[in-house]
Amino acid sequence: MNQDTDSDSESLSTDSTSSMSDSDDDRISDRISLTEKSEAAALLSTDNDDEEENEVVKSILDGKKLNRNHPPSIILEDMITDICFHPKVDTIGVASITGDIFLYTYNNEETNLVSTIESHLKACRDIEFSADGLSLFSVGKDLCIAITDVETKKLTRFYEKAHEQPIYTMTIINEHVFATGDDDGVVKLWDLRRKGSEPICSIKKVEDYISAMITNREAKYLACASGDGCLTTLNIPERKMHVQSEEYDEELTCLGLFKMESKLLLTTSKGKMYIYNWGEFGLHSDEFPNITKKAINCMIPITENVAITGGEDGILRATSLFPHQHLGIVGQHDFSVETLDISNNGTLIASSSHNNDIKFWNVQYFETLNVNQTIKGGKKKQLVHNLPSSQIKNQSDFFAEM
Repeated sequence: MNQDTDSDSESLSTDSTSSMSDSDDDRISDRISLTEKSEAAALLSTDNDDEEENEVVKSILDGKKLNRNHPPSIILEDMITDICFHPKVDTIGVASITGDIFLYTYNNEETNLVSTIESHLKACRDIEFSADGLSLFSVGKDLCIAITDVETKKLTRFYEKAHEQPIYTMTIINEHVFATGDDDGVVKLWDLRRKGSEPICSIKKVEDYISAMITNREAKYLACASGDGCLTTLNIPERKMHVQSEEYDEELTCLGLFKMESKLLLTTSKGKMYIYNWGEFGLHSDEFPNITKKAINCMIPITENVAITGGEDGILRATSLFPHQHLGIVGQHDFSVETLDISNNGTLIASSSHNNDIKFWNVQYFETLNVNQTIKGGKKKQLVHNLPSSQIKNQSDFFAEM
């Protein structure tokens, strides 16, 4: 599958086209559509007097070569703290360190900023759309929780000083209840049916930040990962702690559900992965050794058996859980990958890095990928094996085309 090979070619195309008038651009496009590549190359060589036009022709040719199957990158001026796809339409929310939330529409040709929501005075750390897509939940370093109407962009609920310490993460449990976790290890449950700004439950069982929270459709248990290395599970209906795992000597970073929500995957700051049977949270049932010893900062399930992780080395990797096997590289950033999310139809993932950029990757090929096919060469080959969405080709693929 042909992919973008250089993000610079995107910027070249945008910059060059924007400098031309609409009529000039249409004229060039018509000429390209009537010629083959050889004729376009001849056009480049003969029209030496119009260097600007040549650049546009070259950009259009480059664009045709790319056969884009994913949106172009989004670049912000400020650090990106979280991203979240809308569950119904082709829109992605982007949270920033300034506290603003940006809504972009996207398709394979372009991304467009359509709204800016100013809900927080300090960094907005986590955003999540409601299941119906009508509301956007956000939490921040300013101790506040904001719920915004997606259509009108107006606040429908605002919890001021919801925590005593900055809120690190949140998760929506059902249409009425959601949970938040802060830098001090406090977890709070909130019920939208309750008037006022008081939580229905507040529990503190760890001494470090709550890094991730997750529940399943049954919504009986809320699993909480923390920076002090404990997996703490709360009983939601009873509003009390259920069980706490053994303490790991590393920070717990991400949580994900697999195998029809029967398996819980836990990742760490040392690049390890642990699997729990859902409902049995005292001790993990399986442990996967790390492949790079680099921190796993973010993780999302792609299928019932495959997870994609983003690490501090800037690499997105795919891993099969059963059987356990590293499948290869999904994509690359220049700096540490901080956030990941998957689109409403499951064909795209988006990732952001410390470079203030969001990249999109088409992962539709996972529908037919054979996870049982072993990559020849062992773990060393797995480390550098590029999957179809990667911007870089494998050396063996290159020579196979010659």
